[in-house]
Amino acid sequence: MGVKRSLQRGGILLSLVANVLMVLSTATNYWTRQQEGHSGLWQECNHGICSNIRCQTTLAVTAACMVLAVGVGVVGMVMGLRIRCHEGESLRGQTTSAFLFLGGLLLLTALIGYTVKNAWKNNVFFSWSYFSGWLALPFSILAGFCFLLADMIMQSTDAISGFPVCL
Repeated sequence: MGVKRSLQRGGILLSLVANVLMVLSTATNYWTRQQEGHSGLWQECNHGICSNIRCQTTLAVTAACMVLAVGVGVVGMVMGLRIRCHEGESLRGQTTSAFLFLGGLLLLTALIGYTVKNAWKNNVFFSWSYFSGWLALPFSILAGFCFLLADMIMQSTDAISGFPVCL
C-alpha cells in the first residue's frame, strides 16, 4: 500500500500548492500591467493610488469563479486529508478528485474569461498574479489524478483480496 499512500500524500501536497497559488492570484492586484500602473480583480492602481474597480460583468464572473475555485480547492484538500488520516475507514477518493477537478475547471473558466477580456487591449500586459493562477491549474488537476489513481489502487486491492492466490 505504499504507492497508494504516496499518491495521497502527493495529492495533498499538490492541492496545497494549488490553493496557495489560487489565493495569491485572487488576492493580489497584479493581473495586468499598464504604463500608468497595474490592476487585479478588485482594484486598479494608477501612479501609486489604488481604487476599487467599478462593476464589470466579465470581471465579476472571473472574480466569482476564482473565489469558488479557491473554496472548492480547499474542500478537496480537506477531504484528501481526511482520507489520508482515516486509513481504516472506507473513504473514497473519487469525490475528492471530483472536487479538485471542479476547482480546476472553475479556475480555467476564470482565466479564459479574463484572457478574452484583456487579450486585445493595447499597452496592457499580463502580470504575475495572472500567471500564478495559470500555474495553479496543473497542480489542481494533478492532485485530482493522484487521488483518482490512489482510489483505483484501493479498489483493485479490495477486488483481488478475496482470491486465494498470493500475488
